[in-house]
Amino acid sequence: MGVQRTFASVAWADKKKITRRERFLAEMNAVIPWAALVALIEPHYPRPKRGRPPMPIETMLRIYFLQQWFDLSDPAAEDGLYDSESMRRFAGLELSDDAIPDETTILRFRHLLEEHRLTERLFEAVRGLLEEKGLLLKAGTIVDATILSAPSSTKNASRQRDPEMKQARKGKMWYFGMKVHAGTDRRGLVHSLATTDAAQADITQLPRLLHGEESALYGDKAYWKEEDRELCEASGIRYRVNRRAAPHRPLSERWRQINRARSRVRARGEHAFHVVKRLWGFSKVRYRGLAKNTTRVFTAFALANLYLVRYQLGARRAQCLS
Repeated sequence: MGVQRTFASVAWADKKKITRRERFLAEMNAVIPWAALVALIEPHYPRPKRGRPPMPIETMLRIYFLQQWFDLSDPAAEDGLYDSESMRRFAGLELSDDAIPDETTILRFRHLLEEHRLTERLFEAVRGLLEEKGLLLKAGTIVDATILSAPSSTKNASRQRDPEMKQARKGKMWYFGMKVHAGTDRRGLVHSLATTDAAQADITQLPRLLHGEESALYGDKAYWKEEDRELCEASGIRYRVNRRAAPHRPLSERWRQINRARSRVRARGEHAFHVVKRLWGFSKVRYRGLAKNTTRVFTAFALANLYLVRYQLGARRAQCLS
């Protein structure tokens, strides 16, 4: 990477205001374990040969993360690097002496992560870091699910909707897409993930969301099952799933109050969903099929975990990139 700054870059560095984007990128740069993540990708990355050398792994990983935070397609990511000085500084690029990766290079890096399922390992590496720092608690698990919408139109080359996405009803509304199932600790940090089409019942993924060391289990009414309650109690696990009313037998006022108390804890499990879907715009899938979108899911929630505890990891002292 070059160190020679353009006149525009020097002028940008001397500006009076630090933007929210700059501050955000500086904080995330400070808390992401770059060396560990690069080491996971390196064995699968193309080796330099004769001709033009490949872009550095860390540069491509930084661009890939920018795509998650700002919901950028591959062409939009290339345009963003040309348009935004703050993005270029985060990626470590200079217009004067560095080649900006084109959309094909960005796409190939994304395909590399998909082919080798490396984002699952990135998620595990971040989870391991949080456990090591004592930030990820194992005393209790909150389970929840959210729907990511997919295009329902058939006006495409195949003249059909994505066959791996399904339709599901939530309340009085119908949704077409996929579900992300998450198991979090009581602070809302995600430790387990699973993806299915939207028609799958939440409770079917419960075993995949438990780490096995829980002392308490929280969930909404979709996870209530009498057999599970009995099994948890026999295993010494406090079953704190919101109770569901039986047919023609509404819940008593006492149980409604208990459900409300449990929901105050359970609501923390939605913090990561808020970050990924509302702050970063990942409420709709970009690709066809579950596999490609699952790759993005693992990346997004690994970054969301770091975002939620960024100040505990020292991001408050982060300096803006220069």
